[in-house]
Amino acid sequence: MFLDKLQERNNNLIDAAIKMHQKGLIIPDSYVIDVDTLIENARFMLKEANKKNIKLLFMLKQLGRNPYIAKKLVELGYEGAVVVDFNEARIMMDNNIPIGNVGNLVQTPNAMIDKLVEYGVGVMTVFSMEKLEKINQSAEKLNKVQNIIIKVYKDDDVFYSGQESGINLEEFESFIKKAKQLKNINIVGITSFPTFLYNKKSNRIEKQNNYYTVYKAKKILENNGIEVKHVNLPSVTCISNINENFDGENIYGEPGHGLTGTTPAHAYNNLEEIPCVLYLSEVSHNFNDNAFVYGGGHYRRSHVKNAIVSDGNKILKDKVLDMDPESIDYYFKLKNNHNIGDSVVMSFRFQIFVTRSRVVLLEKNKEEFEIVGVYDSLGRKYDE
Repeated sequence: MFLDKLQERNNNLIDAAIKMHQKGLIIPDSYVIDVDTLIENARFMLKEANKKNIKLLFMLKQLGRNPYIAKKLVELGYEGAVVVDFNEARIMMDNNIPIGNVGNLVQTPNAMIDKLVEYGVGVMTVFSMEKLEKINQSAEKLNKVQNIIIKVYKDDDVFYSGQESGINLEEFESFIKKAKQLKNINIVGITSFPTFLYNKKSNRIEKQNNYYTVYKAKKILENNGIEVKHVNLPSVTCISNINENFDGENIYGEPGHGLTGTTPAHAYNNLEEIPCVLYLSEVSHNFNDNAFVYGGGHYRRSHVKNAIVSDGNKILKDKVLDMDPESIDYYFKLKNNHNIGDSVVMSFRFQIFVTRSRVVLLEKNKEEFEIVGVYDSLGRKYDE
């Protein structure tokens, strides 16, 4: 999906990954990240957001919840992380990373609420009264007041399968009246997901119904005497979207793939962020007319199409054949035969935290890339 753009805009990363693989420094089924470029993307995005008084919380589940990158982003000036689930929250807490938001997609289990409230979280997102009451109980016990944002929806909003959640807008006012009776929570904002999506036909990042639902809910909050300090607008946060679609005050974006130049919009446009992640593997064997490449990093929405195959000298391009999603991704399958041991580079839509891949971080020492850390797909560092 992103291979052509990666070759065009960051071919040095491809060359370095192949060279390191051929030397035995990177093993197959590894995502390789150009940290320098990622940080430059992040710096430029933060600068543009600051011009519009927009706050940014970084999302790193797609990069394997990587704490090394998280620390770099905090040093750069980002307020903290938005964590997709409670396991990601654990990684960030273990590494003393500020957590700006938790609960948008995956609610915090009851057993972890005390730990998160005690740790200190910018906001917790909720979409049920039961969870709100649990947070209130925890905050009361810890003698704290926890800031809350509410996830809302209308029946015509967009949902991804298995992610349906929120307070129906028709019931929102009664929800708020009941919530205001709780003394140890402080409602400060509103959210939905996704509020933006890239439309390939129009070649634009477009506001979804969810976006308008958020602002209708914001009005209800204000009419009930609540000052809205946090309008959370997730999905496809990048410089282009910030400049075109982020209008208003107290807006929070959540850049994830924007940081790595790998939103769907980046596959078809040379946007400000430069792609800086690739998938590195190796030809395992040939069977009939096809080469089989070590797998483990497949994501079913990857839209993987092509691969670069290299022995370190010559470079070939080949087609990646579709895989049956019901089968374990032991391998990727290529259209043609190749030499066993050849390096294979792909660049596709990724969510590293749902894979069993390694994450290899590269930074430049003078003009040469060097490995600065190797992590598993869940943010834990390998000792080697």
